[in-house]
Amino acid sequence: MAAYSGIATFDGAQWTVAELAAAKQGRRISVVLPALDEERTVAEVIASILPLTTEAGTHLVDELVVVDSGSADSTREVARAAGARVVGVEEILAGTGERFAPRPGKGEALWRSLAATTGDIIAFVDTDLRDPSPGFVPGVVGPLLLSQRPVLVKGYYRRPFVGDENTDPFGGGRVNELVAKPLLASFVPELVELRQPLAGEYALRRDFAEAVPFAAEYGVEIGLVLDAVRLHGPEGIAQVDLGSREHRHRSLQSLAHTSRHVIETFARRRDLPLAEDVLAPDRPPMREVRAREAGTTGAPSRPPGSVATG
Repeated sequence: MAAYSGIATFDGAQWTVAELAAAKQGRRISVVLPALDEERTVAEVIASILPLTTEAGTHLVDELVVVDSGSADSTREVARAAGARVVGVEEILAGTGERFAPRPGKGEALWRSLAATTGDIIAFVDTDLRDPSPGFVPGVVGPLLLSQRPVLVKGYYRRPFVGDENTDPFGGGRVNELVAKPLLASFVPELVELRQPLAGEYALRRDFAEAVPFAAEYGVEIGLVLDAVRLHGPEGIAQVDLGSREHRHRSLQSLAHTSRHVIETFARRRDLPLAEDVLAPDRPPMREVRAREAGTTGAPSRPPGSVATG
C-alpha cells in the first residue's frame, strides 16, 4: 500500500502562547464549548481557557462562548458565573423560524456556533473534561496561525480509562479505536496516520467551516475530517499532541449509539448504501444560509457574530 505523509504532526508544547498571539496579525480566535448537562465540569474547562482572553494572558483568545443544547441542570448558570458568554441553541438563527428549528445533538450546537461567533479561527473544546489542560487551545490553533496549509487541526492525546476496578492508561477513546480509525484505514488510506479523528478538541478556519455541511449529533467530527481531505487533501489536516485527556466514560450502549452516527456519516460522505437512516440530514454550509437569508430579506447578511438572523 502506498505511504502517505500529508498530515503534519506537531507537539503542542513547541510554541509559546506569546508566540502564537504575535502570529495572529489581526485574526480573531473564538473558542466554542458545546455543552449539555455539564454543570460538574464546565467551570473547570472555562477556567483553563479564560486566562487566554486577557491582556495579561497575551490575549490569544478573543471570545469564549458556551453553546448550550438545552441543559436541564445548572450548566448555563455555572458557565456564566465562571466567566463565559453563554448562548442557547434556541437563540441562534432564531429569525429563520421552522426552516432551521433547533435539533438536539452536538453537531447542531457546533454548526450554530458559526453564527454566534466572530473568529477567523474557531476552536472547539468538549465540556466533560476532567482536569483540562490550559495547553489544549494553544495546541490546536498553533498550526493554523503558523502555517497556511491546514484548514483543520485535530488534537490527539493519551486516553486513560478509569474504571471501578481497574485503570487502563490507554483504554479510552473506544469509538475512535474500534470504529473511526478502522474505517479510515480501510477506505481513506491517506488518513491512516490520523491518530484521533473523533477528538473533541480541534480548530478550523472559518472559511472552511462555513463552506461545508455539518453532520448531525456525533457524526460531526468524522464528517469534518472527510470534508477537509476531500476539499484540501491530507495536507489540509494537521494533528497536535496535547498530552493526556480524561473525561467521563459512557456505557457500551451509549457508545454503540455514537458508533452508529459515525458509521452513517461516513457512509453518506463516501456514497455507501445504508439500510436505514438514523440521523437527521446534514445542516447546509453556513455561507449558504447567510446568502439565503440575505436574499430573503433583501438586506446584507449579518456579521458572523450575530445570534439571530431575522
